[in-house]
Amino acid sequence: MSDRGVLSSFDWRRGRVRGTARVVHTVLLVLLFLAGLGPVLWLAKSAITPTQDTLRDPLALWPHGFDFANLATAWTRVQIDKYFLNTVLIAAGAWLVQLLVATTAGFALSVLRPRYRKVLTGVVLATLFVPSVVLLVPLYLTVVDLSMINTFWAVWLPAGANAFNILLVQRFFDNLPREVFEAARVDGAGPFRLFWSVVLPMSRPILGVVSVFAVIAAWKDFLWPMLVLPDPAVQPLSVRLPALQRFIELDVFLAALAISTVIPVALFLAFQRLFLNGGALSGAVKG
Repeated sequence: MSDRGVLSSFDWRRGRVRGTARVVHTVLLVLLFLAGLGPVLWLAKSAITPTQDTLRDPLALWPHGFDFANLATAWTRVQIDKYFLNTVLIAAGAWLVQLLVATTAGFALSVLRPRYRKVLTGVVLATLFVPSVVLLVPLYLTVVDLSMINTFWAVWLPAGANAFNILLVQRFFDNLPREVFEAARVDGAGPFRLFWSVVLPMSRPILGVVSVFAVIAAWKDFLWPMLVLPDPAVQPLSVRLPALQRFIELDVFLAALAISTVIPVALFLAFQRLFLNGGALSGAVKG
């Protein structure tokens, strides 16, 4: 059965209707392109454009040539390299903790199926309705009591408490073939072997999606790193760049912003098929 849309097959055979529909599709595509990629492309252009050109005509394409020295200045004199490394370490640790918690919790709730599975799932789901700002003060006091201020652990450990990722992975595991699990148990596989050798290899799509969510969330987070990492030496780009804005030139600041977008853009390009095809999320939302 073919997919049905607003226009029927009879309408598509009419030249005027088909031409109008194509024009509308083209206009919508251009608007989406400008809204989605426009700011990123403008930032990339401005990163190698002198300040005066950016202020005089922000949309002009290099009226007085390129200035690639902005990138080198941002990387060395502004010490973006140090803050970039801090951001990578914070994002990598948050990704590892979130992936570990989401996969093990999803495995326990979906595959091991404890007696109070529905109650535990309901408790995890209920945490999604608690505003994060409500937990900010008690979480900060806990970090202070544990003497984790100015350490990456203060960012890594709270990142693991992500109910959305747990439920996402659980629903994906729910749709994996149960026959494979039973066959592995008959062959003598224990919970750890079942998790490591059977479930994880079958879950690469959802692991990729959760990884992208985790890294991007840690990469752009501002409030929590600012609170628990007051020392500029360990702050990420999201915290340090706003503080440096008033001390550096506009072109150098835009170059630093462009550098900070490299990892998120690269992650999307690497995992775009998972999002565009929807294959990784189909098991999570099925049923």
